[in-house]
Amino acid sequence: MNAPVPTPQLTDQAKASPGPRSGGRLLVDALRVHGADRVFCVPGESFLDVLDALYDHPEMRVIVTKHEGAAANMAEAEGKLTGRPGICFVTRGPGATHASIGVHIAAQDSTPMILFIGQIARGHRGREAFQEVDYQAMFGGMAKWVTEIDDAGRIPEIIARAYQTATSGRPGPVVISLPEDVLGEMADVADTLAYRPVAASPAHADAAALSAELARAQRPLVIVGGSNWTEQARRDFAAFVTAWNLPVAASFRRQDVLDNRHPGYIGHLSLGMNPKLADRVRQADLIIAVGTRLSDIATSGYTLLEPPRIPQRLVHIHADAGELGKVYQPDLAIHAGVAQAAAMLKSLPGAASPVWNEWTTTARGEHEAFSQPPARHPEHRGVDMAEVVSHLNRILPDDAILANGAGNYTVWVHRFYQYRQGRTELAPTCGAMGYGFPASLAAKMRHPDRTVICFAGDGCFLMYPQELATAMQYDIPVIVIVVNNGMYGTIRMHQEKHFPGRVSGTQLQTPDFVKMAEACGAFAELVETTDAFPAAFERARQAGRAALLELRVDPRQITPAMRLADGS
Repeated sequence: MNAPVPTPQLTDQAKASPGPRSGGRLLVDALRVHGADRVFCVPGESFLDVLDALYDHPEMRVIVTKHEGAAANMAEAEGKLTGRPGICFVTRGPGATHASIGVHIAAQDSTPMILFIGQIARGHRGREAFQEVDYQAMFGGMAKWVTEIDDAGRIPEIIARAYQTATSGRPGPVVISLPEDVLGEMADVADTLAYRPVAASPAHADAAALSAELARAQRPLVIVGGSNWTEQARRDFAAFVTAWNLPVAASFRRQDVLDNRHPGYIGHLSLGMNPKLADRVRQADLIIAVGTRLSDIATSGYTLLEPPRIPQRLVHIHADAGELGKVYQPDLAIHAGVAQAAAMLKSLPGAASPVWNEWTTTARGEHEAFSQPPARHPEHRGVDMAEVVSHLNRILPDDAILANGAGNYTVWVHRFYQYRQGRTELAPTCGAMGYGFPASLAAKMRHPDRTVICFAGDGCFLMYPQELATAMQYDIPVIVIVVNNGMYGTIRMHQEKHFPGRVSGTQLQTPDFVKMAEACGAFAELVETTDAFPAAFERARQAGRAALLELRVDPRQITPAMRLADGS
């Protein structure tokens, strides 16, 4: 568990072929060349040669999950945590369809990932053989590249391209189909060099043009997002924000780019957005979008910023040239990766006394007020999530990693927790339920010495509760906080808005989560009052193994600001 992320060994030339190798061994050797040290999988007979090759590579850890969706989510989280492709192996047909959720998350979250799928033998294609699927048709609209390997001799070449594609420009997923007879085929071919990610750099004129935009602005606002922010990029970006005293809003679930305690951080463009932050976006005269696509969540369904032309001046900086002008037509488009963009931003000479100082200070004050737990409703019962998250915000170390999936419970997490360091927020921008628990397992394996917490609603956790067995099998001491309100809260909220009093399909009858966790060997407690949470959390933290805390919350408190009517 303590193995660091390996660095690919870069050499001037590829090594000579060691002699004939099977396709399975060529594949595993190629993964080692590119620095992979673990794979997530559910084993299948369609890639037995790969499993056999992994037997001879004990330094490459094989994590066997209980569901392919969990394996894919773990691989996606690995990509978020490291900036290197997370690796997932699944079998053909049902295995691939289960794992498709991870590909969708990686696509929308811009995460490097490679999904390998066992496939039928080449000679059986086109006959609707057992579990046959056309993966180009299935994944073509989601992945950056989908391919099937027809020749074992091309495996090193294709794996090198997969790494290059997954990490360069806007990162994303690659899907590779592996016919079982190719994996058993022998080939005498050399390994490649390790991959080297490629990102665009700003043009020389871009810095001057951006400085000119800032010089004419009265109420600028920076929106930051995107993936794969290195520590150096975060430092450079923070230096730019500080030098210009700019207000910065994080796009949806990208809160860990800038330390939320920074005086320029003014909130999160998200579900449950601060209304005053939304007003700030409307009032701004210059929007500088760094790394973000300006998606529908961050723009409140494209209403805060209505495409294609917005009233504000728009500077859009993005790693993918195809995103520039795709939805919003910018006044200044800068094609650059986040690290290259941040370095350019840092190089801009700061303003001695910006005219917008009061604008930034007031926006920060509005955010701080919004981040304080509101007064509890007099009829509130059960655990108060605002107090729970605020308590964790006070006691957790700066490098703690928080993972979550989808559901209204996340509104409390994103509103009341301050992310302080990079790669500490594991949350799907595509809104996939069930993501948090598998992601937290990947995080704790990658960073065993750090505190890793998963928040999950009752419905969210029930997507992959069987991964408690995985946590115990591999000794992964995460802490899972299950927020139980007996319903699919997000859908119920929308139902109440559109069809009040007509509850249909959103109620949940949940199992005894404590007994479920204990049956797997995990530590578990039921928490029914707010005051009982701190001590229960400390017991979970000291348990020395995977721990689950079930919080019984008020089902009527559907968000921090919305309460269901009496009798609901």
